[in-house]
Amino acid sequence: MAIEFDFDQPIFVISVAAQLAEMHPQTLRQYDRLGIVSPSRAPGKSRRYSQRDINVLREVQRLSHEGVSLEGIKRILQLENQVAALQRRVTELSEELDRRPRSLESRIFAAGTAGDVVSLARGKRPRARSQAVVVWRPRNSE
Repeated sequence: MAIEFDFDQPIFVISVAAQLAEMHPQTLRQYDRLGIVSPSRAPGKSRRYSQRDINVLREVQRLSHEGVSLEGIKRILQLENQVAALQRRVTELSEELDRRPRSLESRIFAAGTAGDVVSLARGKRPRARSQAVVVWRPRNSE
C-alpha cells in the first residue's frame, strides 16, 4: 500500500523543522521575519513547516554557505517562484491550445509589450514599428 505525502502540508513544528534543516530555531524565526521562508500558522500562532519549506531552508543554507547575502537569497527564491509560475502558465496555455478546434490553428495573434493579445486577420501585420511578437502554428505541424 503506497502512502501519498503532501509536500505542502504544514506538519513540522519549528524545533523539528530546524533539526531537519540543520539550523537553529532562531534562524528559522529570522527567515520568517525577513520573508525568506514563511511557514503556516497553527491556531495558537505557532509556526508549522511543510516538507517544501524544509527543502527551501536547505537551499537557503546552501546559498548562504556559497556567500550569497540574505537579500540575494530572497531575490533568488522570488525569481525561482516566478519562473515556476510562468512555466505552469505556459503548460496551461499549451494544453488549452491543444484542446482548441482545428479551425483556430490558422489564426494569427500578436502580443504587445504590455501583454495584450489581439487576433490578426491573415496577411495583416501589427502596427508599424511595433515591438509586438507574432505567434502562430503552421497548419501541418503534426
